[in-house]
Amino acid sequence: MPEEIVFLETQGSSVPWEHFKRMNEDSLMHAPEFVIKPRSHTVWEKQCVRLHCTVSGWPDPRVVWYKNNVAIEPLANPGKYKLESRYSVHSLEINRCDFDDTAQYRVSAMNSKGELSAFASVVVKRFKGEIDESLPAPRRKCLFTAFTLIYGITFQTHIVDKFGVSFGREGETMSLGCTVVIYPALHRYQPEVQWYKDDVLLCPSKWYQMHWSGDRATLTLTHMNKEDEGLYTLRVTTKSGYETYSSYVFVRDADAEVEGAPGAPLDVRCLDANKDYIIVTWKQPAVDGGNSILGYFVDRCEVGTTHWIQCNDTPVKFARFPVTGLVEGRSYVFRVRAVNKSGMSHPSRVSDPVAAMDPADRARMRGTSAPWTGQIIVTEEEPAEGIVPGRPLEPQVTEATKNYVVLSWKPPGEKGLEGVMYYVEKCVSGTDSWQRVNTEIPVKSPRFALFDLAEGKSYSFRVRCCNSAGVGEPSDPTEATTVGDKLDIPSAPGKVVPTRNTDTSVVVSWEASHDAKELIGYYIEGSIVGSNVWEPCNNKPVHATRFICHGLVTGETYVFRVRAVNAAGLSQFSQESEPVEVKAAIGEWVQEPAVEPANGPGAGQERKFSLDASANRETARPRSKSTGEHRSQVETMFSVISASPTPPYGITVLECVRDSMVLAWKQPTFIGGADITGYFVDYREVIDGVPGKWHEANIRAVSERAYRVSDLMENRKYQFQVRAANMAGVGIPSLPSDTFLCEEWTIAVPGPPHDLQVREVRNDSLVLIWKPPVYQGRDLVNGFYIDFKEADAPEEAWRGVNNKAEEKAYLKIKNLKEGEAYVFRVRAQNKAGVGKTSDVTEPVPAVTKPGTKEIVVDVDDDGMISLNFECCDLTPDSKFVWSKNYEEITADSRLAVETKGNKSRAVFNAPGEEDIGIYSCLVTHTDGASSSFNLSEEELKRLLEVSHNHKFPIIPLKSELAVELLEKGRVRFWLQAEKISADGKVDYVFNDNVISQGEKYKMNFDKNSGVIEMIMESLTPADEGTFTFQLKDGKATNQSSLVLIGDVFKELQKESEFQRKEWFRKQGPHFIEYLSYEVTPECCVVLKCKVGNMKKETSALWYKDGREIKADEHLGFTEGVLKLEIAQISKKDSGVYEVVLKDDRGKDTSTLNLTDQGFKELMNEVFSFIANSSTPLKITSTDEGIRLYTFVNFYNDLLQVTWHYKDSAIAFSDRIKSCVVGEQLWLQITEPTEKDMGKYAIEFNDGKGGLRRTVELSGQGETVLICRARVAGGLPDVVTIQEGKALNLTCNISGDPVPEVTWLKNDREITSDDHCILKFESGKFASFTITAVNTSDTGKYSILVKNKYGTESGDFTVSVFIPEEAGDRGRQK
Repeated sequence: MPEEIVFLETQGSSVPWEHFKRMNEDSLMHAPEFVIKPRSHTVWEKQCVRLHCTVSGWPDPRVVWYKNNVAIEPLANPGKYKLESRYSVHSLEINRCDFDDTAQYRVSAMNSKGELSAFASVVVKRFKGEIDESLPAPRRKCLFTAFTLIYGITFQTHIVDKFGVSFGREGETMSLGCTVVIYPALHRYQPEVQWYKDDVLLCPSKWYQMHWSGDRATLTLTHMNKEDEGLYTLRVTTKSGYETYSSYVFVRDADAEVEGAPGAPLDVRCLDANKDYIIVTWKQPAVDGGNSILGYFVDRCEVGTTHWIQCNDTPVKFARFPVTGLVEGRSYVFRVRAVNKSGMSHPSRVSDPVAAMDPADRARMRGTSAPWTGQIIVTEEEPAEGIVPGRPLEPQVTEATKNYVVLSWKPPGEKGLEGVMYYVEKCVSGTDSWQRVNTEIPVKSPRFALFDLAEGKSYSFRVRCCNSAGVGEPSDPTEATTVGDKLDIPSAPGKVVPTRNTDTSVVVSWEASHDAKELIGYYIEGSIVGSNVWEPCNNKPVHATRFICHGLVTGETYVFRVRAVNAAGLSQFSQESEPVEVKAAIGEWVQEPAVEPANGPGAGQERKFSLDASANRETARPRSKSTGEHRSQVETMFSVISASPTPPYGITVLECVRDSMVLAWKQPTFIGGADITGYFVDYREVIDGVPGKWHEANIRAVSERAYRVSDLMENRKYQFQVRAANMAGVGIPSLPSDTFLCEEWTIAVPGPPHDLQVREVRNDSLVLIWKPPVYQGRDLVNGFYIDFKEADAPEEAWRGVNNKAEEKAYLKIKNLKEGEAYVFRVRAQNKAGVGKTSDVTEPVPAVTKPGTKEIVVDVDDDGMISLNFECCDLTPDSKFVWSKNYEEITADSRLAVETKGNKSRAVFNAPGEEDIGIYSCLVTHTDGASSSFNLSEEELKRLLEVSHNHKFPIIPLKSELAVELLEKGRVRFWLQAEKISADGKVDYVFNDNVISQGEKYKMNFDKNSGVIEMIMESLTPADEGTFTFQLKDGKATNQSSLVLIGDVFKELQKESEFQRKEWFRKQGPHFIEYLSYEVTPECCVVLKCKVGNMKKETSALWYKDGREIKADEHLGFTEGVLKLEIAQISKKDSGVYEVVLKDDRGKDTSTLNLTDQGFKELMNEVFSFIANSSTPLKITSTDEGIRLYTFVNFYNDLLQVTWHYKDSAIAFSDRIKSCVVGEQLWLQITEPTEKDMGKYAIEFNDGKGGLRRTVELSGQGETVLICRARVAGGLPDVVTIQEGKALNLTCNISGDPVPEVTWLKNDREITSDDHCILKFESGKFASFTITAVNTSDTGKYSILVKNKYGTESGDFTVSVFIPEEAGDRGRQK
């Protein structure tokens, strides 16, 4: 430490060396730390971007900037990068960004104490959109310009023999390859070949192997897992630029070891690794095996071994789990398995290795590889002996689920303490009882995962520090945390919309889940309509709300559904989409990847528009020293200036960037004696309102009316002029345009559309065509609005044609006023809004010109479909120009154009769905002669049908080939033709073999009626197949087939055999109606059957269980009906009954099974009759109490009856009893009380719904309870009285009518006399008086009261004693 010693000495310190030894060097020297980290940026092309950061550390860190892990060298790219470092602030400036600057940038700070890195991303964007291909793209000034300028070599790269959308399965190996053709081919020149997956650069590993053979690039996936599913991109970079190609790879689950087991989880990662635990995360699989996933098991394996240990005893549902029990400093890999009730999935792909240590320790380990600084500094911290650590700081719950809680805190602020460890304590909210969680082993890291907490309870936590000196004071407690999943399962996605794409794919889009937190992505499933079998379309969650589902069956109809996924689980499925048929979309289709890249190797590629003037170099501008010199040469060269075009006009700006502007102009009003072959553009700078000298913008003519003028100066003003040229020469220039400022447009809305053209002008309609804006704004153009007004109307008269944005760049405008002149303009819109208006068209009168013709569609005798247009105003230079959707048809193999004289014919070679569209024909050098025809899907179908009928005339059929059964089970095949001549012929074909008249087949052809039939006596298994009748009548043909296979054939054969047997059966005595039963209202069971074709000799025998039933009064035979009556059916009547008809013509048998279920059903019907015959439930009074009763017509011992009180079955006792007497069923309630009042019911069980009769024990029942005779009270239980005394007892009597009163002694009635006086007064009071009691009066007495509503009694006992005897007994005691 030489520098530090000098510093201390210069202070004149006399502190002993021991002080320096104990001084904490960390206060002076420490590893780098980022005070401010660099921030990611998204910028527009050609802008500058500056990344900066603030770094602290001692010694001063050395800072290095990296781009995609490659160190940035400013000297190797002069002017591109600028690095600055001032006062610990470090910056990287990137000048004039282009797409190659899209990358991840890393800044690394290193000193002798360690190394630390920070990351930031830079995304360079350009305005997207479909720019007119006729306009030139901005010039690219790339790093390879010097090479191409010096050596004059421009490489052309073509990727051919490409790999398509691929499908693999887990565990398989797949190779993706493309052939790369580079021209010119230079010996030893090697392009840069890179592979990307989902926009991430791939590096060689055990999962990916890359090979470049010189002309073919190959990527091999050595052992596929679902993590490998995604968009793969090949990027080939040469000195002149790069080419890319992308396609999607799908990876399906491997076959489960146990049927019904779920798919393997995927994307296992390790988070928050420290000494005590590592949090493992994963993504749920798309396939659950048909049963819900119960949870997941996490396994760990120490690096260097092959021994896997399961980390959790019970499955966890949350896709995140802290693994504890790790050995500090050792590295581990992890895997996850899913489980459902069927079994366990395959394990996932293992995670990357991670060490069980704190992040600071890992940083120090990385610090050992720091570059040499010229110093070797060894630090040693002396422990502060005997100091108990202070309180931990800021404890907080960082994550909480129902399975675990993660707690974190900051170490105490003191320095110089011995290595501190921690104890964690918990407390149930609302109590003061703190319990230590880790009682045995202290925690080494300031983070800890707690398990075994009660779900739904609230806890607070605190932490204590400890070392060898003791345990410190606890930290402040955390806020109360309720144990449970804080992250909710996402809601189901919204509406799912499928769109046809290709013959094997469908584009599926959906509405995102609302309020979804920590969303991982979406899984899409598809199902063929009617199959009810759902298959996953992706096995790796996608983040976008749009996905292309590949690998579908062409022609099948599918429905789709989507569900969202986050760590908490998978959402419910969305609603099923509308069905969509898998076939190529109507119109042109462009292959696109399943998921559109956001900012990967091909996301920002410069589109190859045919905007550049070099694309159409037909007319060259003569070279000259100045524009004026050029003009003089032109004027000298062509003496007849009228033969060249007049000047263009209406120059406008379509787009402006920093150094270029895109111009547009209108075609000259007079094109001269020949077609315009191109245009020349000049520009001049305007400084302080003073125009400068004209300069040529293009040397060779551009054929389109738009051009990008490059190499302008930013924030300068310019004027432009345009000349038109034809074969006669270059015309005079246009007037100078308005002055335009060259500054980059940054508005969000689109620029103006341009090149508006009017065609097909009619009295009430016309077609307006335009080109989209070159400047798209910040988003793609998604529609156009068209305005119009009368030509002489004021500006306020502008009004819209369409209320909804038009997606196409053309529109037919209807409902115009005949003869009125109109002008039109167009506006484009994107997500940000509606942009600038286009230039206004010239006035166009709505008038149909004389001689105007329309396109006529025709189908000739050979079935050729053609569009025909005739023009009567042709000039010698006129040409017929055919267009589809108003885009000129050039070399098209689908359409052949034939022109003869003033007629043109466009013939479809092989019409199909790709030909659907609007076809128009324009005749040049005329006054706008044009017309169009809309070939819709319905019209195409109609034309194809007409074409087919012309090519292949058919014999019309009244009915197709059908089959029916005739008498005796014979089979008839037949059809009927509408009309057929006498020369018509028929071939009968079975399974591609012609059959003819014979013993097996009987054919008949009635040419008058057109009925053709073939009859077979019976069907055998050999007759299963396809029957076809082939008709031919001259050139016309037709055929009709009937397929009889499988169940259809078996059913027909079975029915034929049945009919055949029935016919033979009915030749003798037979059953018209087979044996059945009915129950009479008297509950008798009658077995009956109806017979036919009987004669006198025919015998009819009845059998039960194989034993004949002798004829008696129960058997009957009237009017062809045999009957057997069972009067009172019981269990003994159960059995199998059979009737046999027999005579010399044959025998027929009918059987009825009345055992088990058959007998049960019969008895249920009997019970139903019994129940329905029951009378309403009534109440009557008895001597004992109340009786509820009903009568039935017939009672069967097997009938099940249940009594209910207040809808509950009654539990019978001595007081409440039920009984059946004859046909009466009753319920007896003895000595009823008011508690017995309520609703009573009797329920008859008939095996179906049953029948219930109810009565309310009120009304009549209440009357019974109130009016029945009662002894209200007044009698004691026991009376003890001295002999000779008088006894008088009185009790209250109630009842209406007044009850009869009877007195009993020892159960014998007594009457009133002089000794025992019995009275009943006023119908209420009964008295019992004995004038002078004696020992004979001892006994049990009862009073019995009775009226028509009931009887009741009261009992008491009289005991008479003699006084002397009582005294003697007292003295004896």
